Amino acid sequence: MMRMFKIVTQLMAALMVLMVSAANASEEKTMAQDFTLKSLSGENLRLQEMRGDVILVNFWATWCGPCRKEMPYLDELHQEFADLGFSVLGVNVEQDSNLATDFINELEVSFPVLFDNKQQVSELYKVDAMPMTVMIDRNGYQRVLHRGYVDGDEEIYRKIIKELIRE
Repeated sequence: MMRMFKIVTQLMAALMVLMVSAANASEEKTMAQDFTLKSLSGENLRLQEMRGDVILVNFWATWCGPCRKEMPYLDELHQEFADLGFSVLGVNVEQDSNLATDFINELEVSFPVLFDNKQQVSELYKVDAMPMTVMIDRNGYQRVLHRGYVDGDEEIYRKIIKELIRE
């Protein structure tokens, strides 16, 4: 059973890397939608100001079990690749930002957490699952859209991040 899980995870990782490669070769690229949101620290953060970095935008909620499970892994990725021009942005979609603040303070994540209380950015990105992850390349193009989280997704993310950083 464990061996089958490992094989399936490796196949998924290879497929995601191929999808990124195909997207890179494609003539038509989708520019990531710009947004500005207030962060946990109280400052406004604008996506466009981060152009030049590879960005992983993760839409999440405290009531979402997979979101809670994924959060420490996202923090690991943020810390591992931050010096190479990579950042994670956690976008909380709940109306009550106090729930998110309590959860994030408990976890002590190192990446910026933003609040989309009115779901304007969620609508812009057509968020229809929790969590939902978008990866954006250094030029501001949306390269990966991933819905949900299962164990092993972080390894798929790691491979894609490495490829996007190398570009």
